[in-house]
Amino acid sequence: MAVYSIKDLEKLSGVKAHTIRIWEQRYGIINPRRTPTNIRYYQDDDLKFLLNIALLNKNGIKISKIANMSKDEVAEKVAAISDINSEYGTQLDALTISMIEMDEMKFDRIISTNIQQLGFERTMLEVILPFLDKLGVLWLTGSINPVQENFISYLIRQKLIVAIDAEPLAQGETVKKFLIYLPEGERQELSLLFMHYLLKVRGHQVLYIGQDMSVYDLKDIYKVHRPDFIFTMISETFAREPVQQYVDTLSTTFPDARILLTGYQVVAQDVPTLGNVRVLKSLEQTLQFLDQLA
Repeated sequence: MAVYSIKDLEKLSGVKAHTIRIWEQRYGIINPRRTPTNIRYYQDDDLKFLLNIALLNKNGIKISKIANMSKDEVAEKVAAISDINSEYGTQLDALTISMIEMDEMKFDRIISTNIQQLGFERTMLEVILPFLDKLGVLWLTGSINPVQENFISYLIRQKLIVAIDAEPLAQGETVKKFLIYLPEGERQELSLLFMHYLLKVRGHQVLYIGQDMSVYDLKDIYKVHRPDFIFTMISETFAREPVQQYVDTLSTTFPDARILLTGYQVVAQDVPTLGNVRVLKSLEQTLQFLDQLA
């Protein structure tokens, strides 16, 4: 069973530690355990309940009223608010709860409702990607564990694959062909899958070859398909060679293709590019490029 400090609860719920202590003392909302040295600590059930309480409180329900509800009543209210409230903060809070509780039904209800109202692309841009940014912060601060992260990442991956599969295959001589992949050591699969969707929904042909691909691997598929564009992301630090050297190798190995690059390492190192290489510095810039191409 996971153990959380009051600072962990603050990061995950958005409720200040001072406020949590007041809720404990005045309303008995949660009752922390204590170590032999009298340091407060909390467990999974405490965190889950606090997340639900925080969501209700942020949506206008007074803490004094919440304190008189049973846990079942709290859960019912949270479910109702998550379904009908499309505000940015509420969506992130509800997704965080679904991750902590590892509740697939709750996650699916939130995302499916957003997809119906906004469409898949806007749901990714306005709900899922901001949630993944929050997830990254929580992971770096040690506030969530690998099981929770893997659980929610897998569910998002499923949604992406279903959306990609629903789009028809582009055909015709004028259709642009994109080869997309991740180099060896890169793990940004969700971002690459989203790029697959963005390209496919805009009527481009996509050759998706996944993660851990070497330049040698790329040569094989390039000979067969001759793509117009090669897209990749470089976010991790290369161990085998400098980023600049890798970019130059791509450029000279595939001189007839346009190389599209994005990712933290490319942008942060301000990598100089040859004539057939273009750096897309942000998701916004990537979307602008794709829309101009269309």
